[in-house]
Amino acid sequence: MGTLVEEIFSQKAGRSVHAGEIVLLDVDYIMSHDNTTPLAIKAFEMIGKPIFDKQKIVLHFDHAYPAPNILAATNHKKIIEFAQKEDLPYLFKQGVCHQVMIEEGFVTPGAIIIGADSHSNTYGALGAFGAGLGSTEIGVAWVTGKSWFKVPETIRVELSGETQTGVYAKDVMIYIAGMLGMDGATYRSVEFGGRYIETLPMHERIVFSNMSTEIGAKCGLIAADQVTAEYLRENTPIEGPFEEIHPVSPNYERVLEIDVSTISPQLSCHPTVDNVRDLKELEGLDVNEIYIGTCTNGRYEDIEIAANLLKGQQVDSVTRVIVTPASQMIYKKAMKNGLLDILMDAGCTITGVGCGACIGRHGGILAPNERALTTMNRNFIGRMGSPLAEIYLASPATAAASALTGKITDPRNYLRQ
Repeated sequence: MGTLVEEIFSQKAGRSVHAGEIVLLDVDYIMSHDNTTPLAIKAFEMIGKPIFDKQKIVLHFDHAYPAPNILAATNHKKIIEFAQKEDLPYLFKQGVCHQVMIEEGFVTPGAIIIGADSHSNTYGALGAFGAGLGSTEIGVAWVTGKSWFKVPETIRVELSGETQTGVYAKDVMIYIAGMLGMDGATYRSVEFGGRYIETLPMHERIVFSNMSTEIGAKCGLIAADQVTAEYLRENTPIEGPFEEIHPVSPNYERVLEIDVSTISPQLSCHPTVDNVRDLKELEGLDVNEIYIGTCTNGRYEDIEIAANLLKGQQVDSVTRVIVTPASQMIYKKAMKNGLLDILMDAGCTITGVGCGACIGRHGGILAPNERALTTMNRNFIGRMGSPLAEIYLASPATAAASALTGKITDPRNYLRQ
């Protein structure tokens, strides 16, 4: 009996476990991508033992794909040769690793998934334990099929009320980041719940788990429910049944209660995610680039929000507006339903799927003294190119509204029309 993370770990361990314990657990899947797999291969080769279960290893090309430079191309070549040599069944080249992991059915309630990427917390939105680990730990897990964890204490974030028009999950999560700070949940499980969370569709829930990384959390969990089950049945190969794991008589380290109806559009301002201000305080600030995409807000519904706001209009003539769907599945759906045509007609540039501009290697690098408004999850110095550039984080609606003016703009000015 315990918090959501304690319940998930207890089920996997076959016994009751509690915060503070060190546990060694079987993992369901082990994920890495083109940036981190080469280091995992190095660790694996140093260990010198065979892979425990090839069906558990999932590799992705997404961070620098197609390769923008010789180093990235060399990494891709090394990974492909390794996958062929070891006869690994899962090597994907169809979008952001976290989105593809969900789409391909690797993420199910109660699963334990480790990834060589800090935003592996994303899987918590579907009631799975997801956590980012180092590449060495990934290489060890290839051999053992296991990973050790210190069971984290849990911070419960209880969200009530309904958001105002023009306020989205991204605004609420940015607000939480401002309250807790970048280290406010270090090595904690952050459990998101309450009536507001229960009413959210999956694409909005994912924002909370994904950005729990930005407050230092080990994982960001949302209890699986009927919304989870319906999403999995409709969008993945997994048909169920799905076990709903919930906290049972939990003992929380801290409970944070928030009425989301009081929150207005928010911005994470240069140079840290927890430098949070109400959008109205910075409205009118010039931006050189708008970027809509990433593992936080590159989903179909995010693209739809932008397309609905930009339909029949033109973006600012000197502002670069880049849209990167998170996966091929999302890209094809947006193309089929005419969203990409709307965005291109408005003056946006649509790129291939993947991480794109988010990591500053290709897809929209910033020059010195430029300013970007993006739907990303972090805005560290140098993240998108020049260390002299500025990055601001916001919702897809704020990004789209700002694309029209070339300045930070309140989306409610357009959503009311």
